[in-house]
Amino acid sequence: MSLILSIETSTPVCSLAIHDNGQLLAKELIQKEQSHSSTLNPAIDHLLSICDLSLASINAIAISKGPGSYTGLRIGTSTVKGLCYALNIPLIAINTLEAMAHNVARFNVNGAMLCPMLDARRMEVYAMLLDADFNIVEETKPVILDHESYDQYLNQGGILFFGNGAGKVKKVTDNPNAKVLEGVIPDAQYIGELAYEKFEKKEFEDVAYFEPFYLKEFMATKPKPML
Repeated sequence: MSLILSIETSTPVCSLAIHDNGQLLAKELIQKEQSHSSTLNPAIDHLLSICDLSLASINAIAISKGPGSYTGLRIGTSTVKGLCYALNIPLIAINTLEAMAHNVARFNVNGAMLCPMLDARRMEVYAMLLDADFNIVEETKPVILDHESYDQYLNQGGILFFGNGAGKVKKVTDNPNAKVLEGVIPDAQYIGELAYEKFEKKEFEDVAYFEPFYLKEFMATKPKPML
């Protein structure tokens, strides 16, 4: 028996899930802007109560490690590290974009390539590219989209673009092989499914030194002078 609590905070939508031996027991989604710090711990308690479980019964905690929102990732990571340390249980980290690809796989009836995208700013996204079997074609990286983006792959076959940054693809290409799937968000359910595989292999993070995959350093702006 392996009970894994999974937490996803990389975007404004926060989600949590509990899996038992890779099977989903329950999950919760909170779609409220700037609420991670105030809702995450109560949501964990609520989800555990639904499953009639306590924190002491959890065998590992999985976190969506990024890329994504700097603040969201920081809040999720600090919460998970604190719990793992206090409970003396493993921490498992899952690439946010990879988990999104596993979410979309059920829609990929034509065996297209998978390109999860999270919005960065302007025409920039955080993206990775995988084939239909989840083999990585392009590693996670920031991409500035233009009319040549992904052309070498689109000219060979279909690509499913999805995530809150995927709408930008429509602005730079009219290639019929580019398909944008709306409404796909990072989801703790798929973090948990991938985490179970890592749990079985004992692929754990060092709780003391783990840091999220921010991809780019947080850029603080200088305050404007008072008039």
